[in-house]
This record gives sequence, structure tokens and C-alpha cells, in this order.
Amino acid sequence: MIYIIKFVYSFVLPPGIFVVLLAGASLWLWRKSRKQAMLIAGITLLLYLSVIPLTSRLLIGALERQYDQPSAVQGDVIVVLGGGASRGTPDLGGEGNLFGGAANRLLTAVRLHRTIGMPILFSGGQVFSDSGNEADIAKRQLIQLGVPESDILVENRSLNTEQNAVYTAAMLKSSGLTHPVLVTSAFHMPRAVREFRLAGVETEPFPTDYLSSGGRFSFYPGLLAPNSSSAGTTGTALKEYLGLLALKLR
Repeated sequence: MIYIIKFVYSFVLPPGIFVVLLAGASLWLWRKSRKQAMLIAGITLLLYLSVIPLTSRLLIGALERQYDQPSAVQGDVIVVLGGGASRGTPDLGGEGNLFGGAANRLLTAVRLHRTIGMPILFSGGQVFSDSGNEADIAKRQLIQLGVPESDILVENRSLNTEQNAVYTAAMLKSSGLTHPVLVTSAFHMPRAVREFRLAGVETEPFPTDYLSSGGRFSFYPGLLAPNSSSAGTTGTALKEYLGLLALKLR
């Protein structure tokens, strides 16, 4: 009964309600103008497909499976890519917080540091006027998590993945570091690896922050229930695919 209620709610709340309204408009137009009705029906179908878990997981999963997390890590520095931060929000010992994906990357880097003892280089600047400086916030949090300040490097100017790679490559060269272990979200790893390669740096990928489950695929009705989270995941995946296409055309 709980799952039935969840399924029904998904068509009452956005974005599901917009799918219902567009489908209703298509049916209402059918007798007046079948061409317009079919156009709206096509738009409705595209909207529906873009906001259901089935589509979002297939799209994001294809990106996340391109690189496996290595069982043994070899390198001389852990490079962590930022993924957004808030500004002026309360945090222990200061202000500003990393967004969920960036925080997951940071935690992975700390655990790696404790296991293999390599220094951490965090890359990410202040992307928007109302966002936080990712690397500066990360440095504070790394210190509070027990990472010695002497083991922390910050690249706090980059605004996108391309700049992450270019600015980090310059820092690695000036510091004499040549074998970076790259930590970023699994869906972001394919594009990040290519950007670093274009910047002249070969990395050892260490994906984290997975958005889709691994193992054998299992279908259930909830995969067809629209929700805003799936819409966001679909958008994230499409952004990565467009970024990969841009890299091929560069």
C-alpha cells in the first residue's frame, strides 16, 4: 500500500503533475487538431522520460561504469575536484559548506589520505557571486577532519573542469608531483580524466559519489514514477554527455 501511495503522489507533485496536465491537453486537442495534439503528446513523452528513475539511472549508470574504483592505489598526491559550495552558511569553525557531491569527494580523499598518507590537493574556486570558494572551505574542513595543514594544497581559482585540470597541472608541476590520484564523482570521471589528459596529466581515477546502484538490474514500478530527483540526475547526465561531445570537437 505504501508503494502505491508513493506512485500516485508522484503524479500529483511536480514534475509529475505537469506530465498529467500536458497529457490531458493532448487528449483535449485530439478532436480539434490532431497535429497539435500529437506534438504535445510527443513533448509530454519526452518530459515523462526525462523525469523517471528508469531513464536517469540508465544515463548516469553508463557514465559511472566507465572507471572502476581501484583496489590498490599508487600515486604521490590525491587530487579532489570541487562540485559546488554554499556561502555564508554556518559550519563548525567557520562559514560555508560543500554541496553533497563535493562533500562525498572530500570524505573519500580523507579516507584515502589516512590509508596511504598522500597529500591532498583540492581544486575549485568561487563559481558564482553567491557561492562559496570550494577549495578554501575544503581546506578548513580537511584540517578539522585531522589532515595536517602541511599535507593540504589548494587550487582556488578554477570555475569549471577544464580550469580544474589546467590550474592543477601547473601546481603539480611546480610541486614536483607526477602521479595524481583523481577523486571525483563517478559520473564526472570520464570527462575529468579527458580534461586532465588534454592538460598533459595522466591520472589514476578513483571514482566516488555514485548516484546509481551497481550489480544486476532489477525492475520495479517505482522506476516509472516521475520525481524531481530523477529530473536532476537526467540533467546531470546530459550535461556530462554534452561535455564529452564538446571535448571531441575541441
